[in-house]
Amino acid sequence: MAKRDYIDIDKEEVPVVFDIDLAEDTFTMGINYNQTNDFFTVDLWDSEGNVIVLGEKMVLNRPLFEDLVDERLPAPTLIPMDEAGREDRITYENFGVTVFLYIDDIGDETDEPDPDDYAN
Repeated sequence: MAKRDYIDIDKEEVPVVFDIDLAEDTFTMGINYNQTNDFFTVDLWDSEGNVIVLGEKMVLNRPLFEDLVDERLPAPTLIPMDEAGREDRITYENFGVTVFLYIDDIGDETDEPDPDDYAN
C-alpha cells in the first residue's frame, strides 16, 4: 500500500521559510506558530516570490487552501493529519510527533492494478 509523503517541518525552527517542489512547480512556503492560541499557519509564494496566500490556519484533517480558488495553488493537496486518528486538533505538542503536513499525492499514482494486490 502506498504511503503519503509529508513535509518534514522541525517545529523548533518555526517560524521557518523554505522552497518546496510540489508536482512540477516550485513554491516558497512559510510556517508560523501562534503561541497565544496554539495553532500553526502557512504562507505560500510562487517561484517568482508573489504572494499566493498568507496566514492559512492549519486545521486537522482539512486540506490547506480548500476555500481558495487560485490556479497558482499547488496541484497536490496538502493536509495536516494524524494518520492514527488519535488527535482532535493540531497543537505545538503533537505537531511533528503525531500530526504531520501530508502531501496527498497517492491518487496521482498509476491506475494500473498492482499484481501483488491480487496474490493468493
